[in-house]
Amino acid sequence: MKRCLLLASALLSMSPLMAAEPTPLVLNLLGRYSTNVFDKSAAEIPAFDPQSKRGFVVNAQKGVVEVLDLSQPNQPVSVGELSATAILPKAVVNSVAVKNGIVAIAIEAPVKTDLGKVAFFRAADLSQISSVNVGAQPDMLTFTPDGKTVVVANEGEPSADYQIDPEGSVSIINIQNIKKPSVRTADFRAFNGQEKQLRQAGVRIDGPYASAAQDLEPEYIAIAPDSKTAWVTLQENNALAKVDLQRGKIAAVLPLGLKDHGLAGNGLDVSDKDKKINIRTWPGVKGMYQPDSIASYSVDGNTYLVMANEGDSRAWGEDDKAYWAGDASKGFVEEIRVKNLVHKDGFAGQKELPPQLAKLAKGAVLNPAVFAYCGATELSAGDCASDEQLGRLTIAWTQGYQVGLDGLPKLNADGKLVYDQLVAFGGRSFSIRDANGKLIWDSGDQFEQLLAKLEPKYFNTSHSKTAFDDRSDNKGPEPEGVAVGKIGERQYAFIGLERMSGIMAYDISNPQAPVFAGYTSTRNFDAKENKDAGDLGPEGLSFVSAKDSPTGEPLLIVGNEVSGTTSIFSIIQ
Repeated sequence: MKRCLLLASALLSMSPLMAAEPTPLVLNLLGRYSTNVFDKSAAEIPAFDPQSKRGFVVNAQKGVVEVLDLSQPNQPVSVGELSATAILPKAVVNSVAVKNGIVAIAIEAPVKTDLGKVAFFRAADLSQISSVNVGAQPDMLTFTPDGKTVVVANEGEPSADYQIDPEGSVSIINIQNIKKPSVRTADFRAFNGQEKQLRQAGVRIDGPYASAAQDLEPEYIAIAPDSKTAWVTLQENNALAKVDLQRGKIAAVLPLGLKDHGLAGNGLDVSDKDKKINIRTWPGVKGMYQPDSIASYSVDGNTYLVMANEGDSRAWGEDDKAYWAGDASKGFVEEIRVKNLVHKDGFAGQKELPPQLAKLAKGAVLNPAVFAYCGATELSAGDCASDEQLGRLTIAWTQGYQVGLDGLPKLNADGKLVYDQLVAFGGRSFSIRDANGKLIWDSGDQFEQLLAKLEPKYFNTSHSKTAFDDRSDNKGPEPEGVAVGKIGERQYAFIGLERMSGIMAYDISNPQAPVFAGYTSTRNFDAKENKDAGDLGPEGLSFVSAKDSPTGEPLLIVGNEVSGTTSIFSIIQ
């Protein structure tokens, strides 16, 4: 693991964003617990209780929370489980959190559009205390710092056939009487009727039949140190909800903006078929940040938000033949490759073309005023659509095309859409924002640049298979999980790269100028069998401070959904 420390120092000179003095870390693998279940989401979100020295890890495949004795982190032992199916038959566990010896778990109903539940247990003896109803598809929950409240992000995704679309919401559970918790719901109904204004501001409201309350989908939560405010990522909407926990209301929906991949330092590799690492700028290509995980920390009395910009698209009905045959009521798929969007023959006769797109126009072209550099003309996308250029990149067809004053598509003389920009999913980065969602700092293309040097043989591979450059066309290394923690006097962020199966560490003590502090991967890329693959697909990360750690040194606990393993690292400064 010394390689981590050496690489942290050696690579700091690669970008002007890394000019500050480094504070490198080493993550040393202490122990690993394996469910021996591969690629079934058997280890997702971890949490730790310092009182009982137990770890709690979501095993969605089994519908339970695995309970691990971590009193000796080098030898994690299973000591039981918390069952969601005992509370709601055939249910799924989505999240777990622990505070003051109380464990909270988020339970999704077997029909995900139905109301879910949150259940409470005692960490010491695993006895159930109580449970309450919350919104549809509770995806993540967390305790407020004062321990009085649990906040739940109810994502409210549509059914697979897009026939039912529940409202997204945030449940605020008062647990001061833990045996009889009370629930308030912060919903988005006040924003119904404001869909046009939200879109103009940059919030993605593009479900074809959805109101704002249905279209906004809460994902992950961070809480202010004073327990009065929560920030909730609205991943698919490329937005952030600010929640007043005292009033139980959504205070604001904040657009996160687009990342300009045409600017130096914001490059990306866009092709999985060019057989090379090619990180470069692409004028006219933008990226939606679309953060999944979010965490908060404070500097000089100001709260900052750390976000892992994973990206996510809406793909409802993608397995329904009726949808692809032209029945738009059966789904909504917003992603498409550039080469299919701007096909020389237009939309006619294309297989698996979203019917909503087919109804808009005869085809699409790129604006040559923007894309002439890769060969676009008024009549053709030219080489821009080749596999070596932008052709393989997965984008959202729902945005980027010209519209008239009425907001409707503005077609060219051939009846085609004209795209001024191509908008990809995710920022391939992590960001720091202030309490009002303003971007303070973004890692730009550092993740891909670092991986090109650290793992050139396996650059942008996927988690369930090893294939060079496999994910360059779609979200790259895919940063998903994030945890923050203080070590000594320094603040650090740990970002899990879902596809590459590695962890980036950054010193974020100065929010305006974070510094790369090391990269760790316990993946065995050359494994012939799943059992030998190491840790694949980091989903959730949990930081344990030195004072709470059973070893007296800070720990990082990682749930790896593809390998079904929970890994425990000591953090050495």
